Amino acid sequence: MPDAENPALVADIGGTNARFALADIRSGMPRLFQHETLPTSDYASLPHAAEYYLTKRGVKPTLASFAVACPVAGDEIRLTNRAWAFSQRELQASLGLSQQLVINDFGAAARAALVIGDEDRVILHGSPASQRMGPITVIGPGTGLGVALLVGDDQQGWHVVETEGGHVSFAPQVEEEQHIAEWVAARHHGRCSNERLLSGLGLSYIDAVLARRETLRDPADIVSAALDGHDLASRRALARFCSILGSVVGDAALIHGARTVAIAGGIVPRFIPFLRASAFRERFLAKGRFASYLESVSLHVITHDSPGLIGAAAALQQHLRR
Repeated sequence: MPDAENPALVADIGGTNARFALADIRSGMPRLFQHETLPTSDYASLPHAAEYYLTKRGVKPTLASFAVACPVAGDEIRLTNRAWAFSQRELQASLGLSQQLVINDFGAAARAALVIGDEDRVILHGSPASQRMGPITVIGPGTGLGVALLVGDDQQGWHVVETEGGHVSFAPQVEEEQHIAEWVAARHHGRCSNERLLSGLGLSYIDAVLARRETLRDPADIVSAALDGHDLASRRALARFCSILGSVVGDAALIHGARTVAIAGGIVPRFIPFLRASAFRERFLAKGRFASYLESVSLHVITHDSPGLIGAAAALQQHLRR
């Protein structure tokens, strides 16, 4: 088991950023240090980015865990929202690793949901004790929309089901959403998935359609302007985003039979008070006869700044104990 003198490499590889850290995984919650975030657009591939990070720190770990934003099946890995592809075998050989783990990024976020403390979550509904009742849906907008499922309990152990649930078709609930979906579908192969709206780019799409803009605004600028309170167009776009999120999270909870929902990703933690005041919960519960079922589902937002890295470290920790 690696220690602080011989740490493991952990990475969270998304469409926009590649996050790296070293990890001490000897016991308990993994301890991360020497974090660095690299823009994926600055590097030709994951091996190049990883080699840059390790060379800069002068370390050569023998163990590594990579959380990647795409399906993990077979040796060849292709990121969904970035033109990066790599062979798992070649990556392991190029970095000189004795053992390597490659998992889905929201599989990592799901594992993080099990190891973070109460200080790293904000409860939207339910008691602190109820936030670990399985099954647990883990869902969250970032560069894309990640979805994973945790099945089990603390006594018998947990199993992570990695999914591509963010790519299911979007179901508009009101005329305004129908218009947004049609606008997106006209630009993306005649189809609008949930990820096309519940992501950074999706917020920009919503804003462009509602404000009839020709160009897309940066999603961070939309959130900032909405929270400032003076830009009504931004507030309208973010409010619609929250409404759509409520519907999609409610659907995922029903599909999974969830007793808890953990919202992860890099977007929602920026505007939790706005989310609380929005139609999010109303839309979450708007499932007809199953509203009463969803009333009992606990909800929280993961606010840890590196859930993908913590989850990747926790997955490696578990893998080495088998």
